[in-house]
Amino acid sequence: MHPTRLLIVSLFATSSLASAETTTLPSGWHQFRGPNRDGISAETGLMKTWPVEGPKLLWEIKGAGGGMGSVTVGKGRVFVVGNRKEGVSLTAFDLATQQEVWSTVISDKRDQPNGAPTFDGERLYAVSKDGVLACCDVESGELLWRKSYTADLGGLIMSGWGFSESPLVDGDLIIGVPGGNESIVAAMDKKTGAVKWKSSLPADVGTRGKDGAGYTGVVISNGGGVKQYITLVGRGLVSVRASDGKTLWTYNAVANGTANIPTPLVWDDYVFTSSGYGTGAALLQLKKDGDGVSMEEKYFLKAATFQNHHGGMVRIGDYIYAGSGHNNGIPVCLEWKTGKVVWEQSERPGRESAAVISAEGQLYFRWQDGTMGLMEASPSGYKLQGTFKLPAVKGPSWPHPSIHEKKLLIRAQDQIFCYDLAAQ
Repeated sequence: MHPTRLLIVSLFATSSLASAETTTLPSGWHQFRGPNRDGISAETGLMKTWPVEGPKLLWEIKGAGGGMGSVTVGKGRVFVVGNRKEGVSLTAFDLATQQEVWSTVISDKRDQPNGAPTFDGERLYAVSKDGVLACCDVESGELLWRKSYTADLGGLIMSGWGFSESPLVDGDLIIGVPGGNESIVAAMDKKTGAVKWKSSLPADVGTRGKDGAGYTGVVISNGGGVKQYITLVGRGLVSVRASDGKTLWTYNAVANGTANIPTPLVWDDYVFTSSGYGTGAALLQLKKDGDGVSMEEKYFLKAATFQNHHGGMVRIGDYIYAGSGHNNGIPVCLEWKTGKVVWEQSERPGRESAAVISAEGQLYFRWQDGTMGLMEASPSGYKLQGTFKLPAVKGPSWPHPSIHEKKLLIRAQDQIFCYDLAAQ
């Protein structure tokens, strides 16, 4: 195993996207929730059913460090942010040998990080729980630059679980969510960290929720014909114009005062959003309005009908699939145009919240108790195609699964498990 790189530095005084053509990024699971941040993998040739014992466990890695963030992949390496004895570290492991290649401390304030690294082909970006946005060279692990969301950008997190963002790379920019009222979203030069613009949160944003960042990063939308960055923050959804950071619209009804977490789904002129803690979900439609965008609520679903806690949602065709219920992962299929619940399945193999991704028409559920489930993404009903239990469950089993080259990668705190998904 290669020596650990110790770079402890004091904090500074941190369905498909229509605009993907503007960003040159590597293929594969290089960021949180996959290539387009929608939880969907484009891979094919995967098993449609699992054997009784589950897919074959190919290998496991120990030494990721404590944390709830997902793993990402690039250049034959798997990347993760974890709390290790030397500090909060961004670590690269070799996919072929599972050996540590390098590990770089990005924050000396030890705490379990919740975000996933983002890989742009040459560099890696990650955010620590105390709001340090760090950029490292992918080959050597050298720390290239850092920003403190709080000290440098006036940032704020809405509640006590710390920053949990996975930053977005868009062209030459890295887009982060510091969460301050004058820096709710910020764009920085991805090579230097120099701030290009910051977005302000309007005073009339609404009273639900709390000031500060939420627990996800941004997604890109071209809704209403205007490229914009959309994210869920403490006061609900906020959209800012990609060209200059001007706030275009906000939506307060989906906010709660504890933690706003799920990544919004964006496609065409639509946005689907949800949060837990008794809140609910909504479909929004965007329309061009002069040089800006107007937003219209098409419907709102009360929490008793649908709410997503923190496991995310996927849209496949005319339907949205997710785990519903606060601290519950009840499999649900929604017709997105109407908000109608097509089916839901209260009897399920796993318990509590579920992280959900999809590939080749199948849904991969990871429940909080460490149960994995495979089911068909079909509006015709709940069809379980296999289940197994992770070999290690250390605390809540929350990190979202990742898929790369027909392999399922799952983080369980300090360990990473790799399963073979290839159809035989």
